[in-house]
Amino acid sequence: MRNHQRAFIEKIMQYGMLAVLLLGAFFLPRFSARQDASDDPALTPVSAQDQTSRTSNSGDSGKGTIVLDPGHGGDDPGMTGSSGITEKVLNLVYAKKLAGLFTDAGYRVVLTRETEDGLYDADSSHKKAQDMQRRVAIIAKEQPILTLSIHQNSYQDPAICGPQVFFYEHSADGEALAKCIQDSLNTELSIARPRVHKGNGSYYILKRSEGTTVIVECGFLSNPQEEEKLQQDMYQDQVVQAVFDGTMAYLANTDANRAG
Repeated sequence: MRNHQRAFIEKIMQYGMLAVLLLGAFFLPRFSARQDASDDPALTPVSAQDQTSRTSNSGDSGKGTIVLDPGHGGDDPGMTGSSGITEKVLNLVYAKKLAGLFTDAGYRVVLTRETEDGLYDADSSHKKAQDMQRRVAIIAKEQPILTLSIHQNSYQDPAICGPQVFFYEHSADGEALAKCIQDSLNTELSIARPRVHKGNGSYYILKRSEGTTVIVECGFLSNPQEEEKLQQDMYQDQVVQAVFDGTMAYLANTDANRAG
């Protein structure tokens, strides 16, 4: 009888060990995958504090919110012109001028940054990734009617010049907005060799942002003549006015289509 009980207990223990092994085989890969995702800087979740700590609000929300995203900042200057001017500085200048126009028109405006600092922690080991994540998180939180990411362009051929607008290649609304702004820039700035709006499937801010987002490249800092113009107050006003007019044309078309 005692031998029978011992055999029964040993069998129960064997079944228990088998159950533990099966459970481990099922859950371990999922735990490992979750750990890998949390260690990947491109996938690290952004806290609510991160999303809001560097935003600037102006205007009311009667007509909706527009996010303006001055690219680069902090340790990331972007392109540097031959005069020493950096893209991060110019991007902020253009974004603030543009914010004034949209605010006066009755829109609530959110800037992803108001200073030359980047959107990352000083001790971050992945500053660029964290900076981009926080920009996308701000856009997700604000749920704007559209987002304009402001940049300055560059190219290996210094003869290349002119503003250009990029949109996410799978976004019909993004393409429509980009076309309106591009047409306005080409017309109002009397561009001799006008560029065309262009789709892109890899730019992080276009691919990861919610809603309608475009990148506005105001001009080429790699072109000496255009670099000089991009720093002139009068030309800056002309550029932002053209961007504003193109955006308003898109919004008017969108409202008309909805009404129809």
